[in-house]
Amino acid sequence: MIQVDISNIWGELSLRDLLAIEKEVFDAHAALTDGTGAGADFRGWLNLPLREPTQEITRVQNVAEKIRSDSDVCVVIGIGGSYLGPRAAIELLQGPNRNMGKGRGDPQIFFAGNGLSTRHYNELLGLLEGKDFSLIVISKSGTTTEPAIAFRGLRWLLERKYGTDEANRRIYAITDPVSGALRQMAQQQGWESFVIPPSTGGRFSVLTPVGLLPMAVAGIDILAVLNGAVDGKEAYDLRSFENPAWLYAAVRNLMYRSGKAIEVFASFEPGFKMFGGWWQQLFGESEGKDGKGIFPVPAELTADLHSLGQLIQQGQRNLFETMLRFDPPEKQMTILGDVQNLDGLNYLEGKTMDFVDEMAFQGTVEAHVDGGVPVITMDCGQLDDRKVGELFYFLELSCALSAYVLGVNPFNQPGVEFYKRNMFQLLGKPEIS
Repeated sequence: MIQVDISNIWGELSLRDLLAIEKEVFDAHAALTDGTGAGADFRGWLNLPLREPTQEITRVQNVAEKIRSDSDVCVVIGIGGSYLGPRAAIELLQGPNRNMGKGRGDPQIFFAGNGLSTRHYNELLGLLEGKDFSLIVISKSGTTTEPAIAFRGLRWLLERKYGTDEANRRIYAITDPVSGALRQMAQQQGWESFVIPPSTGGRFSVLTPVGLLPMAVAGIDILAVLNGAVDGKEAYDLRSFENPAWLYAAVRNLMYRSGKAIEVFASFEPGFKMFGGWWQQLFGESEGKDGKGIFPVPAELTADLHSLGQLIQQGQRNLFETMLRFDPPEKQMTILGDVQNLDGLNYLEGKTMDFVDEMAFQGTVEAHVDGGVPVITMDCGQLDDRKVGELFYFLELSCALSAYVLGVNPFNQPGVEFYKRNMFQLLGKPEIS
């Protein structure tokens, strides 16, 4: 079980505050599980964790093995939850540089369709030169502008390289089960396809084929991920503050009510950066509506202590911080001695890098708390495939509870379409009658 430590928030909040919000969290949990809360039709993610593979999961594993056997590169096309979840898991477990040295049997994985940068697209084309590649395209509708543009270009490239028939054997669609442009294309062209459950919104879809197929292509054990999510589902059904998901949801809302409108979500692992991006969408899109919401800011420590550190330490006192920790890896790096000692590091001789990292963590918590920034810490234990599944479920549950306590629908995103409407008008998109 993930351990949530709130001992460094008591200067801002009191035990009385926590006890006063307990019924609100209880009611939020009941509304979520009973389906009486807003957006109840989109709670399908609650039932995604499983112990044994379904026919669909077995198919995901088989397709992943095919891609691993015939492709040097797999390009995952999607935006928002369609790419943040799988990329978060892959980089957290395998590192941000995991593509180096990869190829046939363990392909490189690149992501496309999450922006409109020509430079990024040209870079990707260069990376695909001379490589055998496959496409995974993820979209409920198939008409979202960014991934649709990328898919058009990459599909054309695939067909030019292999011909139509072989290209169709290298395209895998993850989309709505019955409707939408991508579902129609998949049926017409005979692409292998998987389903995004209608009851699961994009930012909650990481435990569907949306996340599982790219993870499996990367060599992640997706059954372990799903089992970890089951661990979380069972562990975090407690209806008290012994449940760390309750504790996190409650403290976030209490911080918000005390004027802390920004949450910095930090880890001392560079591979956590994209996971922070997934968390940012999850909480930002779920809570940011009706004039409410905590602004979510992911951070990589210690790197961002040399950029955001000054602001966190002495800027406006309108923020709080959540820091995640994992157990040390088995393989340790020991700091060596140096005869000249010009860098002055001989006092660390024989110490491990992880020891220094731990002291940096403790020193950062103490400094930020002294500077008026309340700090929540999450001890996640061993970082492995199973733990990542648990962490996904823990944060999804915490987010839904937190949003209900805040008084908003966790599962809609009415504001997302506004930029699209303006963009389409500027582009001269025809009106559909």
